[in-house]
Amino acid sequence: MFHVVLVEPEIPQNTGNIARTCAATGCSLHLVKPLGFEVTDKFLKRAGLDYWQYVDVQVHEDLSEVFALLPPPYFFFTTKAKTCYADAVYPKGSVLFFGKETAGLDEELLVAHGRECVRIPMCGERRSLNLSNCVAVAVYEGLRQNRFEGLQAEGDLHRLSWES
Repeated sequence: MFHVVLVEPEIPQNTGNIARTCAATGCSLHLVKPLGFEVTDKFLKRAGLDYWQYVDVQVHEDLSEVFALLPPPYFFFTTKAKTCYADAVYPKGSVLFFGKETAGLDEELLVAHGRECVRIPMCGERRSLNLSNCVAVAVYEGLRQNRFEGLQAEGDLHRLSWES
């Protein structure tokens, strides 16, 4: 449905959680080097649980590889944007970029793509949300806009014995 791009992720548990989100939603995961961990990291694998077989993970040497592979539309998630993520329109195939946990996306990249930058609102004196939470918020907004196409939209709740 979407492409999630993590630029220089540092924390394996975050990337593992994001991989699980991608597996559950049909999104591709792109990791841009340098990575703050090895892709064989036990914490990365543990956070993704048994979902690794369901996620398309690609590792790229640099951002130029990503831009050459994936066409727009692009969305760059940053605390520095003026546009709220919920005001953007995410067509199928959109590419969602997220920066490393300690510094976010490079400011030069943000300036070059200023109209494509979006922000998740939060209290003013807070630095940022957790990276895996940001990805989940973004992916599910895009899925909502596309009416959760391709996903199971309802569960199968069985009557509980105390209800009868």
